[in-house]
Amino acid sequence: MAKRQLTRRQSWRIEKIQEERAARAAKRESRALDELEGGDLGPEQTGLVIAHFGVQVEVEALDGEHAGEVMRCHLRANLPPLVTGDRVVWRAGNQGSGVIVAQLPRSSELCRPDMRGVLKPVAANVDQIVIVFAPLPEPHANLIDRYLVAAEHAGIHPLLLLNKADLVDDQNSAVLDDLLGIYRQLGYPLLEVSARQGGGMEDLMARLDGHISVFVGQSGVGKSSLVNSLLPGVDTRVGALSELTGKGTHTTTTARLFHFPGGGELIDSPGIREFGLGHVSRDDVEAGFIEFNELLGTCRFRDCKHDREPGCALLKALEDGRVHPQRMASYRHILASLPQDEY
Repeated sequence: MAKRQLTRRQSWRIEKIQEERAARAAKRESRALDELEGGDLGPEQTGLVIAHFGVQVEVEALDGEHAGEVMRCHLRANLPPLVTGDRVVWRAGNQGSGVIVAQLPRSSELCRPDMRGVLKPVAANVDQIVIVFAPLPEPHANLIDRYLVAAEHAGIHPLLLLNKADLVDDQNSAVLDDLLGIYRQLGYPLLEVSARQGGGMEDLMARLDGHISVFVGQSGVGKSSLVNSLLPGVDTRVGALSELTGKGTHTTTTARLFHFPGGGELIDSPGIREFGLGHVSRDDVEAGFIEFNELLGTCRFRDCKHDREPGCALLKALEDGRVHPQRMASYRHILASLPQDEY
């Protein structure tokens, strides 16, 4: 059933209520911060934001006497918005909580559009995007390529992961072999696993060790099964905190960082799992197709659209077999989906 569209007045009213709630929460937080900073604060130390709950965050201490402990921290008003994965400087209070005093530089940002279409970071310092697909639902090269473009745009290394490998049979093996062959030829790292049967999971754990990863992919490919298999006994659903009671409420899209038992970290939430292309330009899309790198800028015409122009280097490479037809089709499909001012 199609989602009911909100009227402009309804959207305005919802936004106003949310702003009022945020203002009340910020006022209470300001009072709590004043009381906390009125007491004795410990020395500055580094920490890792592992969850974000409105005006407070959970920080895992990385050094000092509290190393390994998780503290609920308040935010100073002059700080930029923090997200899960941020590294910060914080000071411990005397009541089991702390204050974040600085944000350390980010190596990467994962962004998604908010309700108004404005891109907002949802995770920081991710260095590996695990693109999950499966024999069923049938994998679409175009969707995989969109994730690869997004990873290239964010400066994050991709890992292609075929899950449900136990479902490969005589009917789909040829199509899957052709699909995987395209990415192997391009040099993308690729694993085949079965979260249900356990095949290939040790290789996956080895790939995750030493990285901060996110799992992305279309619904039904088994991302939840993979995460639950890699994090046994951990409920990866993240509940929001009630504004009044501080107790857990319904599941939300707030991202949370988890430590894999075999090494490495996962930043996960339903919203991140559906992460895709945000606001990208034509140049960004072209840069996301790595086999185009040596060809771009060598066309006869500087403003070549790589469509039917004479002297087009991409079309010549397609004709010679240096660019796969499926990849060219994906490139054109992604370009056609961009807003006209970006196309």
